[in-house]
Amino acid sequence: MKGIILAGGAGSRLYPVSKIYSKQLTLIYDKPLIYYPLSILMLSGIREILIISNQETIPLYEKLFENGSELGIKIEYAVQSAPNGIAESFIIGEKFIGKDGVTLILGDNIFYGNLDFIYRAMNNIDGAVIFGYRVTDPERYGIVEFDDSGKAISIEEKPKKPRSNFAVPGLYVYDNKVVSIAKSIKPSARGELEITDVNNEYLKSGKLRVEKIGRGVAWLDTGTPESLLQASNFFGVIEDRQGLKVACLEEIALKKNFIDRKKFESIVAGIPNSLYKTYLEKILNEN
Repeated sequence: MKGIILAGGAGSRLYPVSKIYSKQLTLIYDKPLIYYPLSILMLSGIREILIISNQETIPLYEKLFENGSELGIKIEYAVQSAPNGIAESFIIGEKFIGKDGVTLILGDNIFYGNLDFIYRAMNNIDGAVIFGYRVTDPERYGIVEFDDSGKAISIEEKPKKPRSNFAVPGLYVYDNKVVSIAKSIKPSARGELEITDVNNEYLKSGKLRVEKIGRGVAWLDTGTPESLLQASNFFGVIEDRQGLKVACLEEIALKKNFIDRKKFESIVAGIPNSLYKTYLEKILNEN
């Protein structure tokens, strides 16, 4: 299984910050937003990751992560020249994906809680797995309709009259057929290759599984200043109460044995004096 982070988008709702840099580099409490989706891929055991963004932002991600070797992973980069839709990721990443399955996560989506059900989906895939999260404003999202037995029967993008309250978050797990499916769909009325069309192709063939996300799991879609503030406050409270960081990539790399203790020590030594370094030193002393 390989991973893709789609970290582009104009971020117009975050203007004027988005005039300077990508919203995925915006601070969520004490780390860039992109750390959170990357942590999900790493926690699932995925070590080969493609970051897709625009030409201007790719150098900033390269400065932040380089080739990923410091974290014991491999990161590649690719350009999406225009906002042509989420599904274009699989066409852009065709060579990267090769013959493997792929998990796509949007760079502005954050998940927190017991995510074992997500990790199981990433490692046991035949067809496609997407997720359903209950929301109060379903007209803003792609919405899944279920029959009386709980089976998904339709997916509609931003419906005026939603048939359920279960939105599809920006995390999608596919087998290798997704590349050919993405190539076969046509642009929508807004000129984009819609991920909903990809999901509907899997649905038609009986190869789409939709897992409802229950209580206790937070999904944060950080596309507005208000949602960024809410996310920062949310993780600030959690980290302060527990004394543990969320989406600390270096800690995850150590826990998942992507790197050994010696490499972790080297990373910590190279970080300037900061609260982040102090935390990593604490992790080092506890191990």
